[in-house]
Amino acid sequence: MLAIRHIRHIRHIRHIRGYAATGAAVLALTLSGCGGGGGGSGGGDGSAKSTGSTASATATLNTAEVGKLGTVVTDSKGYVLYRFDADSANPTRVSCYDTCAQVWPPATAQGGVTANGVDKSLVSTVKRTDGGTQLTLAGWPLYRYAEDDKPKEAHGQGVDGTWFAVTPTGAKITTTAPASPGTGGGGY
Repeated sequence: MLAIRHIRHIRHIRHIRGYAATGAAVLALTLSGCGGGGGGSGGGDGSAKSTGSTASATATLNTAEVGKLGTVVTDSKGYVLYRFDADSANPTRVSCYDTCAQVWPPATAQGGVTANGVDKSLVSTVKRTDGGTQLTLAGWPLYRYAEDDKPKEAHGQGVDGTWFAVTPTGAKITTTAPASPGTGGGGY
């Protein structure tokens, strides 16, 4: 019983830290002039929305072994890619915009896509309402997590019970990643 209360306490602290991290990120972006200036939802010129995204002329999806999570999909730089339960795969629908997209930058592509360790027939793109083109895997839009500072970090795993690292088939990984000091949520 004590262990269950301890786990709940840790989850509660992580959730609170997530809101603090999100607030700090929004403040930093606002002070640096990257806040977009328009607020709103999904409109504007999209320039602030692409900040921090994984855009390139040709995007590459790779696989990597990441701790207890096993084989995950990464971008060309080795950063773990995630899917969001509020999105949908059939039909493909993106629901992370504005502040959400600052914490969870979409994995975007402006040209072709190569896949190493991922079935190319499962890889596609979807047009975002903010004008970008987001990578999808088995219909699920893909994202990075702003608090993953290094390749193969998975601090976004399980955030708010809605964000999950993705397998090479597009399935979500439900294994919990070990908590790292100083990491928090920031989910939506």
